[in-house]
Amino acid sequence: MTVDAPNAPARFSPLADWQEAFGRLPAGLQVRELPYLTQLTLRVTADSPAAKAVESVLGVRLPSASRAELSGEVKALWLGPDEWLLVAPADTGAELVGRLRSAIGEEFATVTDVSAQRTVLSLRGDLTREVLAQGCAIDLDPRVSPVGACYTTLLAQTGITLVVREEAASGVWLLVRSSFAPYAAAWLVDAATEYGGGTG
Repeated sequence: MTVDAPNAPARFSPLADWQEAFGRLPAGLQVRELPYLTQLTLRVTADSPAAKAVESVLGVRLPSASRAELSGEVKALWLGPDEWLLVAPADTGAELVGRLRSAIGEEFATVTDVSAQRTVLSLRGDLTREVLAQGCAIDLDPRVSPVGACYTTLLAQTGITLVVREEAASGVWLLVRSSFAPYAAAWLVDAATEYGGGTG
């Protein structure tokens, strides 16, 4: 738990108690939580004046289907034909929402801060693809899922957004609803046991 200021509400990392278990995973899989990242849902028609205004603020184009734009400080993840998730550093939500809404002006679009809904798991290592394959139907072969691939899918029985961030899926983000994050963490630790990891 962290408190940013005397009158600020307490913030809870849903996986704060899992760091020790993550530390015992095999060397080929490193898992860490990236808590408190700013997450904004953007609803806008692609290539509309409002979308162009958003792109001018972000400095990147909004990605097309099943892709993520990872080059800027604000990552843009495609979620649907008119929906993106913008992921930015912690504590930048109010400022970013203000800039986006100002740029959009009277055009039609919505920007909603949903930072509390999900947490982000960062997975890295040579075992990432093998471990995820035990519970995720997405083909992470680099010929199918290159860097920047972005899927809304299931890991075991948990809904996730999966973003390929490094070649051969050796680095990925899993965005999972905070209430399901402990289940996802437990599944990852269990799935790694055959490679020498686990809660031991």
